[in-house]
Amino acid sequence: MKIFYGWKMVGAAATLQFLQSMMWYQAFGAYAAILMEDKGWSKTAVAGGAALQSMEGAIIGPILGGILDKFGSRGVIRIGTIMFGVGLMVFSQVDTIPAFYCTMVIMMFGCSMAGYFPLNVGVIQWFERKRARALSMVSLGLGFGGMSVPLVALCIDYFGWRWTAFGCGALAIAIGYPMACIFRRRPEDFGEVVDGGPPKTDEPERSGNRAPAQTSVDFTPSEAFHTRAFWLLAGGHALALVVVSAVNAHAINHMRISLGYTIAHAATVITVMTMFQVFGVLIGGYIGDKVDKRFVAAGCMWSHAIGLLMLTYATGMGALLAFAVLHGLAWGVRGPFMQAIRADYFGRTFIGSILGISAIIAAAGQIFGPLLAGVLGDATGNYKLGFTVLAVIAACGSVLFLAAKRPPPPVRLRPPTSAPA
Repeated sequence: MKIFYGWKMVGAAATLQFLQSMMWYQAFGAYAAILMEDKGWSKTAVAGGAALQSMEGAIIGPILGGILDKFGSRGVIRIGTIMFGVGLMVFSQVDTIPAFYCTMVIMMFGCSMAGYFPLNVGVIQWFERKRARALSMVSLGLGFGGMSVPLVALCIDYFGWRWTAFGCGALAIAIGYPMACIFRRRPEDFGEVVDGGPPKTDEPERSGNRAPAQTSVDFTPSEAFHTRAFWLLAGGHALALVVVSAVNAHAINHMRISLGYTIAHAATVITVMTMFQVFGVLIGGYIGDKVDKRFVAAGCMWSHAIGLLMLTYATGMGALLAFAVLHGLAWGVRGPFMQAIRADYFGRTFIGSILGISAIIAAAGQIFGPLLAGVLGDATGNYKLGFTVLAVIAACGSVLFLAAKRPPPPVRLRPPTSAPA
């Protein structure tokens, strides 16, 4: 039986997400803790590096979106994979904060070009009815990568952080580049049909199939920007990333400083969190194409907020495990929905440009979260105040998702109104 090529792209995308998550996204906290301890850098200085990561996506997101819509994702992902690997190898040689920031720029150009955004755009082009399922499977790579963070932490302990970063960079290119070459632009360009089903000409739109209802309307970027749903979804996504980015940057250091755990033990808590992220992805993949995604996203925002409070005021391992469960499940379920719901609302023809503009707003949350936690952490000596404020902000994001209803079709596609008799 022939496997639909879209699923091969899903596997490649999941592998690339796995590499980036294991080697950098969720391992960043371990590197950050070591840099602060060995070099005496402040929490704010290290958080500035995390903020630079987010700024890259905001700067190149709109340009990248247009390129993806016009040329497809394959070339972009190949270049990004090389830049990510080279960035890790350069990072292994840093000794000063300016050098650290320069490597963040290189690496995050790579992550922006070979990460979450272009991978999801590539997969979206190949799926409609099974879109949430496909994007959830891509996100499994993030979850399994996070589960592998203790392996990176052990390598740091055994080989040192420099050799670990250099080796990860070489491995990222060796494995990632072949995966990037699997990507293709659109199924129609290769004689295939979205979702791997029969040609649409063989199935009338009135047949009751769900796909036409999902994709019959393709908004242009300008039309999407003039809807309330676009801005509400972007705002809700940004507030979710406030928590996610702050946890990635500071959770390990919080457990080390405030709770007295070693980096290896703290990384184990992150592993439990990502195990539940995987469970969340599986749950999201099952329910994603069957329920209203905005209600699920709203519930996840409360889970993010409560989980962060459990981490902030933990007095033992029980509270840390509660954080791991709540935050991990929320991240796993919500993450793939962010792109799937936009594709449901606005179609796939211009989805790259639409997601590219959304990235600017989402980046605000990624920048704000780590910086606020770092600044308040330096001011107070711990992360309690910063994490509490961020948890309250995240809870407010549920309101934005609840209000983000599907927009009506653009004016140009609405049926003409009958003239009065």
